[in-house]
Amino acid sequence: RQPGLHRHLHTGKPDMNVPFIKTTRFLLALAFLTLPLMASASTLERVRSSHSFTMGYLPDLAPFSTQEGDKASGYAIEQCLKVADKLKRELGLPDLQVRYQPVTVYEQVSAVSQGKVDILCTPTPPTLERRKSISYAIPIYTAGLSVVVRKDAPESLLNVLNGKVANSGPTWRASINSGLANHTYATIEGGVTEDWIRERMRLLGVIASLVTVANNDEGIKLVADGKADAFFAERMLLKNEIAKEGAPKNLMLLDRIFEYSPVAMMVERNDDDFRLLVDTALSEAYRSGSIEKDYDKYLGGTNDIVKKLFRVYALPE
Repeated sequence: RQPGLHRHLHTGKPDMNVPFIKTTRFLLALAFLTLPLMASASTLERVRSSHSFTMGYLPDLAPFSTQEGDKASGYAIEQCLKVADKLKRELGLPDLQVRYQPVTVYEQVSAVSQGKVDILCTPTPPTLERRKSISYAIPIYTAGLSVVVRKDAPESLLNVLNGKVANSGPTWRASINSGLANHTYATIEGGVTEDWIRERMRLLGVIASLVTVANNDEGIKLVADGKADAFFAERMLLKNEIAKEGAPKNLMLLDRIFEYSPVAMMVERNDDDFRLLVDTALSEAYRSGSIEKDYDKYLGGTNDIVKKLFRVYALPE
């Protein structure tokens, strides 16, 4: 019998499919051997093999993340550096190289899901839609939705935005509508704030215009130039915008906070080991008080409510 040639059991004829079957079985066996390696490919393994940790961030979102040459600074960057220190200890990599990778708002989710960055430091509000592609660590900040207007804004608009219209009687909705109608509002395109404003306008039946912008600078400029009457965004970001050097002097930030939302750093989906390490590093920072020091440095100081939220966000050991 020729080597590698088998007889078919029923016909006695040579089975010409045997070499193909053997090859197929070999390839399948090889595939099964590599499956555990593929399935276990994770952020920790990527960091361990490359001896580097890539921190993604939005470069123009002070005081959370700001580009400084080939590095970055800010409250969120400080929290990412705590994760880097934890990686050094847990993986035994004292020479771990930290890399800073700026990303745009539009690519932040894909940068994490495709492994271009190991973590997105700049915190964002978790949503169900985003959770289809990425996951989140525990929150590092509680965002508050607020609004910037011109100092000469109509009193009727200010009363409504400040919540001074009484929520009672049949005239309440009409009073709100008369205060909000026929104005132009601005917010960041595609964010949770845009959804919130559109929903409120729909519920109240307000006839007004909503324009979207790419960043906070554009929104602030629209209001300062009289092309929009109010710009809605995260309070700390707005506070930073109107306080920085060269900012328009005809603007003011209202005290009212419309909505609160915990925000967190993005991590890769289905990577529980890395997320556990991040959550552990952040929880340790909460308990040690180091996050509170960062909050004081970058965000203007804590209060009793913030300190209580710190205790809520920190996971027990």
